[in-house]
Amino acid sequence: MTRKRQLRPDEMALWQEVARRTEPLGPRRKQAAMTPAKPPKSPAPGAPDPAPVPAFRLGETSRGTDPRHDVLPGIAERIAAAPVAMDRKSFQRLKRGKLSPEAKLDLHGMTLDQAHGALIGFMLRAHGAGKRLVLVVTGKGKDRDGGGPIPVRQGVLRHNVPHWLRAAPLGPLVLQVTEAHVRHGGGGAYYVYLRRRR
Repeated sequence: MTRKRQLRPDEMALWQEVARRTEPLGPRRKQAAMTPAKPPKSPAPGAPDPAPVPAFRLGETSRGTDPRHDVLPGIAERIAAAPVAMDRKSFQRLKRGKLSPEAKLDLHGMTLDQAHGALIGFMLRAHGAGKRLVLVVTGKGKDRDGGGPIPVRQGVLRHNVPHWLRAAPLGPLVLQVTEAHVRHGGGGAYYVYLRRRR
C-alpha cells in the first residue's frame, strides 16, 4: 500500500499558482471561445501614425528589393569570406594550387551517412599521420531541385562537408578550409589544412 506524501510549503505554493493560472477545459471555455473578440484599441493620442502604404496597381512589378530578405550566399562565397587562420604566404600558395595535397578522399557516389563516416575516419587518420594538407573531393553535385516550394541546393555533399569539418570531432583538427584550385577539382573539392600534432 502506497502512502501519499505531504507537499512541502514551497510545492503547495507552486501548485496553487499553477491552479490559479489554468483555464478550464469544460463548457466555460467553449462559451469564452464563442463570444466575439473585442475590437482593437485605437492608438493612444499623440502616438505616431503608421507609415502609409504607397499606391500600387495589381500586377505591377516590384519597385525594388528589400535588403532584409537577401538569401544566404552560396557555399563558395561563405568559404571565401571566412577569415584566414593559417600563414598568409602559405594560404596564397594554396589558393594558386602551388601546394600539393598529401592525401586525397573522394566522396563521389556516397550517401550523406557514408560520406560523413568516411570523412571523419580519413581526417583522423591523416592528422594522426602528421599530414598537413589533404584534398576532399565532393563533386559539384547534380541539380535535384524538383521545383517544389522548398528549394534544394545543388551538391548536398559540397554543402555539408565544410560544416562537418567545423563540427566535433574534426573542428579542433582543422585550421583552414578553402575551395581547391582548378587543377585539383575547383568548386568540387576542398583543401583542408590541418593543425600540427601536439
